[in-house]
Amino acid sequence: MKFARFGLAPRRCHDTQVRLEYARRVPTIAATSAPDDAPDVYSFLDYRAFLRAYYEHKKRDGRLSFRAFSLRAGLKSPNYLKLVMDGQRNLSEPMAQRFARACGLARDGERYFQRLVGFNQARTLDERTEIYRKLCRERRFRERNKLEPAQDLYHSRWYLPAIRELAGSVDFKGEAAWVAQRLLPQISEREAQLALDTLIELGMLKRDGRGRLRRVTATVSTGPEVRSLHLASFHCTMMEHAASSIDRLSTEERDISSLTLCLGEGGLDRIKRAVQRFRRELLEVEQLEHEPRQVVQINFQLFALSALDAKEPES
Repeated sequence: MKFARFGLAPRRCHDTQVRLEYARRVPTIAATSAPDDAPDVYSFLDYRAFLRAYYEHKKRDGRLSFRAFSLRAGLKSPNYLKLVMDGQRNLSEPMAQRFARACGLARDGERYFQRLVGFNQARTLDERTEIYRKLCRERRFRERNKLEPAQDLYHSRWYLPAIRELAGSVDFKGEAAWVAQRLLPQISEREAQLALDTLIELGMLKRDGRGRLRRVTATVSTGPEVRSLHLASFHCTMMEHAASSIDRLSTEERDISSLTLCLGEGGLDRIKRAVQRFRRELLEVEQLEHEPRQVVQINFQLFALSALDAKEPES
């Protein structure tokens, strides 16, 4: 099979044994002949994006087609790769392994790709969080993404944004004991000290001429996949705090209400825009505060309670 040396697929290969033999040989050849500018799987947090980059890279040199990839992976469907890249098919664990080998990934890369598939296809936040932690333990992933512990911590602990806002109060003290006691619910002094150190490291808190910590305008940037993961966790935590505040706080310290509405076509989008306008108004209210002293949390949740195209019940 001389064409295998160049990564080319045979035009006619209907015999199952030949297909499997080809799938066993080609990944090894591809792994040893891949140029330095080939897409690095550790640079991706979306396995479909990696597959698209890998395919485009190979296609430029005329070394890969959808049919050729199917032969590498031992697949009958000639366009299965395209269906996966376009989000029309998911990958099972065995299929993820076959795709990784067809891409010529080494053993560690193969393991990372399989975890990446699990991360992208996870159905619950807890599952995604657990797999993300495993991805973060990969040394090459940390190197490629320059993942800083401080950035990761800021997006995964609800009290860091709260302490950042608290630093804008007129009586703020940059002491772990003072911060720990002020937050509701309270955190430990150790958590408070770690939070202060993290905010200083990120440039969100800075000491003024008198040595007092003050809030500084700064942003923390991460990729969209990580950001969405931590934001989802943050929202869940704040909703849990909202529920517990019914028992923890007096009615003077909270306001919990809700509306159940029946909307027409486009009603959901109109409500979203109204909420966005209200959020901007609240930010303007905060800007007018001359002596801020207390941090509050305002949650907005809008979700459907019925489907639009419900089927008629059978009689």
